[in-house]
Amino acid sequence: MTAGASDGLDMGSKNGGANDYVIGVCEDPARVDAAAWNALVDAAPGATPFLRHEYLDALHASGSATPATGWYPQFVTLHRHGALVAACPLYLKDHSYGEYVFDWAWADAYERHGLAYYPKLLGAVPFTPVPGPRLLATDDRSRRVLLGAIQRIAREARLSSAHLLFIEGADRQAAIDAGWLLRTGVQFHWNNRAPAAYADFDEFLASLRRDKRKKIAQERRRVAEAGVALRAVRGREISTRDWDFFYHCYTLTYRAHRSTPYLTREFFEQMSRTLPENWLMFVAQRGTKPIAVSLIAIDPARGHAFGRYWGSVEPVDCLHFEACYYAPLAWCIEQRFSRFEGGAQGEHKMARGLLPVATHSAHWLAHPEFSRAVADFLQREGAGVDAYVDELRERNPFRDALPPRRGA
Repeated sequence: MTAGASDGLDMGSKNGGANDYVIGVCEDPARVDAAAWNALVDAAPGATPFLRHEYLDALHASGSATPATGWYPQFVTLHRHGALVAACPLYLKDHSYGEYVFDWAWADAYERHGLAYYPKLLGAVPFTPVPGPRLLATDDRSRRVLLGAIQRIAREARLSSAHLLFIEGADRQAAIDAGWLLRTGVQFHWNNRAPAAYADFDEFLASLRRDKRKKIAQERRRVAEAGVALRAVRGREISTRDWDFFYHCYTLTYRAHRSTPYLTREFFEQMSRTLPENWLMFVAQRGTKPIAVSLIAIDPARGHAFGRYWGSVEPVDCLHFEACYYAPLAWCIEQRFSRFEGGAQGEHKMARGLLPVATHSAHWLAHPEFSRAVADFLQREGAGVDAYVDELRERNPFRDALPPRRGA
């Protein structure tokens, strides 16, 4: 199953005189120039380690995001005078798993009307609901041409739709300008105090309302009273034994939800070799025996951390909160990191000092009537999301006023 052509497409003059651009569609991320791709990532405001070539290639090479799992890479590259000036991690999908922006109802509606919703075209980082750029580009003109190319690929392949997930900034504006439909979601992020960062976790705790402080202190005490302590290991300090224990716990978490892990052990093995400094692990131990673990992705250059995965081999009251929130936040404060993103969903995170932020995705649907119907749905859904965020912000866990809402 393929939507594009690997030998390149001349965009032609109908893209605003952009006939000096050549679009390529690559079905294997390994065939994309890694240094050129990463140069686009490094130059992109808001970029994350999840966009690096090493991460995307590992998803494919490890068997995690491949045609066998319903992810058909169609990485789009845009060259001008031989240089890579724009690119997008694009996939052809025959399902909607691993995306975290839910369009199952849209697929059902298509099916009820005798139309095929799948395959669809998706610009996203598989299994990774982290906001950031998706249209990697050196300038706005190249970004517009790239977006037009994605739409053209979808149209010429007679696909139902194209989607860009968890976009920000210039990508969002380009999608608006191109007439794509915008969808809003909610995540929960922690931001370090500015301009004077928290001195330590106790100072952060003191910034919260009394009931929140008391609850967190109680939860941390329960973990300590259970005889459990956390060991933080970072980068190349994470041993193969640590990674093996983590993966065992990771699979147990999916098993508890009667599901199958998206990521293979080989993926994490490749991460330990190609992006070791972007990982932080908290291993919970009773004595020398490991009983639980959380994995955090980190971006040392930008001072950002991202909660990713958790699992345990035995239940301990409140250990999930300690391993996934309190210990990572204490580490972020100690390292002077500015942000910790808690991942998809979960308003319980507000009680731990993570605040609601808006996330955005963009959608293009080929069928005019369905496009209008989805636009109407998104307008109503968006109003509900806005009301939900306003209601959440009234439950401000901090003693002082909330800062302005990021992503609004």
